[in-house]
Amino acid sequence: MTQKILRPRVFPSANEDAKAARQHVNTPQCNSPSYRLAFQDQDFLLREELRPVRLQLELLKPELALQEQQIESTIVIYGSARMLDPESANVRLEKILEALKKDPEDTFLQQELVRARTMVSNSRYYNESRKLGRLISENTDAYKYVVMTGGGFGIMGAANHGAHDVGAKSIGMNIVLPFEQEPNPYITPELSFQFHYFAIRKMHLLMRAKAVVAFPGGFGTLDELFEVLTLIQTRKVRPIPVLLFGRRFWQRVINFDVLVEEGTINPEDVNIFQYVSTAEQAWEIIAASNNIEVHP
Repeated sequence: MTQKILRPRVFPSANEDAKAARQHVNTPQCNSPSYRLAFQDQDFLLREELRPVRLQLELLKPELALQEQQIESTIVIYGSARMLDPESANVRLEKILEALKKDPEDTFLQQELVRARTMVSNSRYYNESRKLGRLISENTDAYKYVVMTGGGFGIMGAANHGAHDVGAKSIGMNIVLPFEQEPNPYITPELSFQFHYFAIRKMHLLMRAKAVVAFPGGFGTLDELFEVLTLIQTRKVRPIPVLLFGRRFWQRVINFDVLVEEGTINPEDVNIFQYVSTAEQAWEIIAASNNIEVHP
């Protein structure tokens, strides 16, 4: 195969244009905001009328970065950012127990004790997410079936942590929020992205997805889960494995059988997803669905 020869471009690059535009004389005309090149004018780019352009840029920037990193496919892991690892959950529980010794009648602390004990019980999900991130990463190559999360802490951080444990790349798709928006430290830096628009972020989470695993979570996890269920149900995307981790949690939170009984979904719609209880079980389904040869 002959190598394609890249001929010099007639036009200068955008960087060259930007540098040239900064070399203007110091006059009122040149210093006026109207004289800035459009792509260098932040005030212009942030105008309400430019929202369509910002949406396009937010879609394009991560896509180009993923192409440059040669990322071909991903396994997406959703779950609560508030889920603690076992050590942190136990430390929190001990602090509340110590506080209650000083004031056993404090109703707020009593409520927090119930929550803390639940967090200790749920910390097993952190371990399973980390294990799953590791299983995916150590059984696939650097460009296929890369772990992708929403970029936060908790379940997401655990999955990125699992990939990091075996020296593998992983992706984080963070979003600007009043809280919880800091990316976890286990994401590969050049694959750590920040979004403003939830819709664009959800597109990127699914564009290369070969499976989705939803651990217990709150509104965000539910939003992302129902997005993929709806897209598969309406055939907007090709079917992929959708795994709900922790049958007891999901059946308490969502009664899918009632949706069938009320006629709001078809009986076969409940076959879009399946329940799993261990990282090994999830990985076995993902590998079989994608014909992945598991390394011995």
